[in-house]
Amino acid sequence: MRRVTMILSAILAVVLCACAGNKPQQDSQNSNKENMEKKTTLVAYFSATGTTKAAAEKLAEVVNGDLHEIQPEQPYTDADLDWRNQQSRSSVEMKDKSSRPAIKNKVENMDQYDTVYIGFPIWWYIAPTIVNTFVEQYNLEGKTVIPFFTSGGSGKGETLNYLKPSAPKANWKEPINLTGKSKNEIEKLVK
Repeated sequence: MRRVTMILSAILAVVLCACAGNKPQQDSQNSNKENMEKKTTLVAYFSATGTTKAAAEKLAEVVNGDLHEIQPEQPYTDADLDWRNQQSRSSVEMKDKSSRPAIKNKVENMDQYDTVYIGFPIWWYIAPTIVNTFVEQYNLEGKTVIPFFTSGGSGKGETLNYLKPSAPKANWKEPINLTGKSKNEIEKLVK
């Protein structure tokens, strides 16, 4: 009986040592899996009329990204968006390139994203200044940042010149025009 107990004890010791030897590898595999899961894509957008929102939703599907709406603390009214009125909120904000309209929501765990698409309508040939507010809230150093825009007729204008200073250590890419693009067209543009 004593001999059986000793043999069982020896077997148990060997099994425990073998399991302990495998644990770091298993932990390493779990850690690698967690890191891979963390490396995701965010599609953040500001949309005043819904046009950019529609483009952002299609883009998020194409890139399998998380979607985040940049919501102004004070929503824009139709009067605020009247670009013909020099006293409208949007006109005043865009004349003052240092204006930073407040945002009421934040991205949780921005660190988990490696690639950030940022969408907006083109206002006065650049991104609305609320987009600068968004960019300046986070450390985007080393992240790939890809602006996308919608427009009633103008191109990207000076968009990058005004956005880059808000996150100078990000890896900025050229803005993509998603105005009226289908999901298939967006897939081609993203590739």
